[in-house]
Amino acid sequence: MTTNLDTLVTALYVKIDDEWAGIARLPGRPAKLSHSELLCLAVMQAMLGFHCEARWLRHARKHYRHLFPFIPQDPGYNKRLRAGWPQIKRVIRLLAKDTDFWHDTVWITDSTPVPCGMSRPTVKRSELAGWANYG
Repeated sequence: MTTNLDTLVTALYVKIDDEWAGIARLPGRPAKLSHSELLCLAVMQAMLGFHCEARWLRHARKHYRHLFPFIPQDPGYNKRLRAGWPQIKRVIRLLAKDTDFWHDTVWITDSTPVPCGMSRPTVKRSELAGWANYG
Protein backbone atom coordinates (compact mmCIF):
# COMPACT_ATOMS: atom_id res chain seq x y z
CA MET A 1 0.00 0.00 0.00
CA THR A 2 1.34 3.41 -0.89
CA THR A 3 0.51 6.57 0.96
CA ASN A 4 -0.34 9.61 -1.05
CA LEU A 5 -0.68 12.93 0.74
CA ASP A 6 -2.76 14.45 -2.07
CA THR A 7 -5.34 11.66 -1.79
CA LEU A 8 -5.49 11.92 1.99
CA VAL A 9 -5.96 15.69 1.90
CA THR A 10 -8.63 15.40 -0.79
CA ALA A 11 -10.54 12.85 1.30
CA LEU A 12 -10.19 15.05 4.38
CA TYR A 13 -11.42 18.06 2.41
CA VAL A 14 -14.51 16.16 1.23
CA LYS A 15 -15.24 14.93 4.77
CA ILE A 16 -14.92 18.41 6.27
CA ASP A 17 -16.84 20.08 3.44
CA ASP A 18 -19.70 17.57 3.76
CA GLU A 19 -19.89 18.33 7.48
CA TRP A 20 -19.94 22.07 6.76
CA ALA A 21 -22.66 21.72 4.09
CA GLY A 22 -25.47 22.01 6.65
CA ILE A 23 -24.00 25.07 8.34
CA ALA A 24 -25.23 28.45 7.18
CA ARG A 25 -22.57 30.53 5.45
CA LEU A 26 -21.78 33.99 6.66
CA PRO A 27 -23.29 36.79 4.61
CA GLY A 28 -21.04 38.83 2.37
CA ARG A 29 -18.28 38.06 -0.05
CA PRO A 30 -17.07 34.45 0.08
CA ALA A 31 -13.55 33.97 1.37
CA LYS A 32 -10.79 33.08 -1.10
CA LEU A 33 -9.81 30.22 1.20
CA SER A 34 -12.75 28.15 2.48
CA HIS A 35 -12.95 26.77 6.03
CA SER A 36 -12.41 23.28 4.64
CA GLU A 37 -9.27 24.34 2.80
CA LEU A 38 -7.96 26.15 5.88
CA LEU A 39 -8.43 23.05 8.04
CA CYS A 40 -6.76 20.86 5.41
CA LEU A 41 -3.78 23.23 5.34
CA ALA A 42 -3.57 23.05 9.13
CA VAL A 43 -3.71 19.24 9.11
CA MET A 44 -1.01 19.05 6.44
CA GLN A 45 1.16 21.43 8.46
CA ALA A 46 0.88 19.19 11.50
CA MET A 47 1.39 15.94 9.56
CA LEU A 48 4.47 17.21 7.80
CA GLY A 49 5.95 18.55 11.05
CA PHE A 50 6.16 22.26 10.24
CA HIS A 51 6.28 24.26 13.48
CA CYS A 52 6.87 27.61 11.80
CA GLU A 53 3.84 28.91 9.92
CA ALA A 54 5.95 31.09 7.62
CA ARG A 55 8.05 28.11 6.51
CA TRP A 56 4.94 25.99 6.08
CA LEU A 57 3.23 28.56 3.88
CA ARG A 58 6.34 28.95 1.71
CA HIS A 59 6.53 25.16 1.35
CA ALA A 60 2.80 24.92 0.58
CA ARG A 61 2.99 27.64 -2.07
CA LYS A 62 5.86 25.82 -3.74
CA HIS A 63 4.58 22.22 -3.53
CA TYR A 64 0.80 22.26 -3.03
CA ARG A 65 -0.47 25.04 -5.29
CA HIS A 66 -2.35 22.37 -7.27
CA LEU A 67 -4.45 21.55 -4.18
CA PHE A 68 -4.99 25.09 -2.92
CA PRO A 69 -5.45 27.81 -5.55
CA PHE A 70 -5.18 30.49 -2.86
CA ILE A 71 -2.73 30.25 0.03
CA PRO A 72 -2.89 33.28 2.34
CA GLN A 73 0.01 35.32 3.63
CA ASP A 74 1.37 34.66 7.13
CA PRO A 75 -0.80 37.12 9.12
CA GLY A 76 -4.00 36.10 7.33
CA TYR A 77 -3.36 32.40 7.86
CA ASN A 78 -2.54 32.92 11.53
CA LYS A 79 -5.60 35.09 12.08
CA ARG A 80 -7.97 32.66 10.35
CA LEU A 81 -6.44 29.69 12.15
CA ARG A 82 -6.85 31.30 15.59
CA ALA A 83 -10.40 32.42 14.81
CA GLY A 84 -11.28 28.95 13.54
CA TRP A 85 -10.18 27.12 16.70
CA PRO A 86 -13.76 26.04 17.64
CA GLN A 87 -14.25 24.58 14.17
CA ILE A 88 -10.90 22.81 14.36
CA LYS A 89 -11.89 21.19 17.66
CA ARG A 90 -15.21 20.17 16.13
CA VAL A 91 -13.49 18.54 13.14
CA ILE A 92 -11.03 16.70 15.41
CA ARG A 93 -13.97 15.30 17.37
CA LEU A 94 -15.79 14.39 14.15
CA LEU A 95 -12.77 12.51 12.81
CA ALA A 96 -12.21 10.79 16.16
CA LYS A 97 -15.82 9.55 16.18
CA ASP A 98 -15.25 7.91 12.81
CA THR A 99 -12.53 5.63 14.19
CA ASP A 100 -13.07 2.26 15.82
CA PHE A 101 -11.31 3.48 18.95
CA TRP A 102 -14.07 5.99 19.80
CA HIS A 103 -16.37 3.28 21.20
CA ASP A 104 -13.62 1.01 22.48
CA THR A 105 -13.39 0.29 26.19
CA VAL A 106 -9.60 0.37 26.07
CA TRP A 107 -8.02 3.81 26.09
CA ILE A 108 -4.77 4.41 24.33
CA THR A 109 -2.51 6.64 26.40
CA ASP A 110 1.04 7.81 26.35
CA SER A 111 3.02 7.56 29.56
CA THR A 112 6.54 7.51 30.81
CA PRO A 113 7.88 3.96 31.10
CA VAL A 114 8.39 2.81 34.65
CA PRO A 115 11.37 0.52 35.21
CA CYS A 116 10.40 -2.76 36.80
CA GLY A 117 12.07 -6.06 37.47
CA MET A 118 15.42 -4.40 38.06
CA SER A 119 16.49 -6.25 41.19
CA ARG A 120 18.58 -9.40 40.82
CA PRO A 121 16.14 -11.72 42.69
CA THR A 122 13.21 -10.48 40.58
CA VAL A 123 15.11 -11.12 37.37
CA LYS A 124 16.01 -14.67 38.45
CA ARG A 125 12.37 -15.40 39.43
CA SER A 126 10.97 -14.16 36.15
CA GLU A 127 9.80 -16.63 33.54
CA LEU A 128 11.48 -14.38 30.98
CA ALA A 129 14.88 -14.70 32.62
CA GLY A 130 17.42 -15.25 29.89
CA TRP A 131 15.05 -13.98 27.20
CA ALA A 132 14.33 -10.41 28.22
CA ASN A 133 17.14 -7.86 28.39
CA TYR A 134 16.49 -6.33 31.76
CA GLY A 135 17.92 -6.58 35.22
